[in-house]
Amino acid sequence: MTIAHSYDFDPTCGFSKRELQDIPVPDCEPADFVSFWEKFHKEVSSSKIQILSKREIWSPEASVDIWEVFFLSHGGVRIGAWVLRPEKSAGGLVNCHGYGPSPWFSVQLAKEGLTCIYPCIRGAGLSSHHDIPWEPRKHVLYRIDSKDEYVLKGCVADIWNAASVLLELFPDCADNLNYEGSSFGGGMGALAVPWDKRFKTASLDVPTFGNNPVRMKYKSAGSGEAQRLHLEKHPEAMAVMNYFDAAISAKYISAEVLCSPAYFDPVVLPVGQFAIANALKRVELYPIPVGHYAPTDPEHKAVIDKLPNKRRKLFGLPQL
Repeated sequence: MTIAHSYDFDPTCGFSKRELQDIPVPDCEPADFVSFWEKFHKEVSSSKIQILSKREIWSPEASVDIWEVFFLSHGGVRIGAWVLRPEKSAGGLVNCHGYGPSPWFSVQLAKEGLTCIYPCIRGAGLSSHHDIPWEPRKHVLYRIDSKDEYVLKGCVADIWNAASVLLELFPDCADNLNYEGSSFGGGMGALAVPWDKRFKTASLDVPTFGNNPVRMKYKSAGSGEAQRLHLEKHPEAMAVMNYFDAAISAKYISAEVLCSPAYFDPVVLPVGQFAIANALKRVELYPIPVGHYAPTDPEHKAVIDKLPNKRRKLFGLPQL
């Protein structure tokens, strides 16, 4: 697949489609990987959720009520989120945003019947923090010298706690609780969903943080480039990063997953995305031609345009 671009590196990493589909789970799993995450999930889930405030805000849809909610997460960090409730709810959805501009929410899936929570991960938007920077290349390195204090660990807790907030407010969502995340949110889902059995399904789109040993060999235009450059000076950081390798974590997901890795992606390298996808057990694999890059080929766009309906099916919603 040849796609015109102006990057000074190859957004396919030189891998063919067949080679990407054969990328295995990396063999760098720490011996205590599972116990590390199970212990942390038990710690977070055993603490009673603390909702600090809830206020209704204007909704563009008469059939959807929206609240701005603040709650406490791991380490006492104040997290903000939007909760969307339709008149008739068929389940719940936790959506994790990507890196980039200040996060926002969409009313589309709420209109179609899901009670949604859109948390701002620590450092971002409503969850801005005096210590935690949201600029991707700074955020991804925050406290990377410690597996217990690395920012991604707290981000996973933010997702678990967002699910707890949703179920505290609307317990009827428990029978059909779903996860959705793209890019950063996709990688965070691969890290968060395995240990939280409340999630029935997960949609992971162009997911980050997969296959550290391979992706760190290649230049990119995303947050991974900051990690790669950091490792050149601090190779010991890889020992921490291995606890947050989304491809290792993905193999422990028991929920049903829709995963859409991209063959060409300058921001989140395909070698990492496919390592995550290939690790999944109960998966509908739906590769897309390009990620983090506007499709110029009508056929490529047509493939990507089918994703929303696939997500609706996964979440138990009617097809449009």
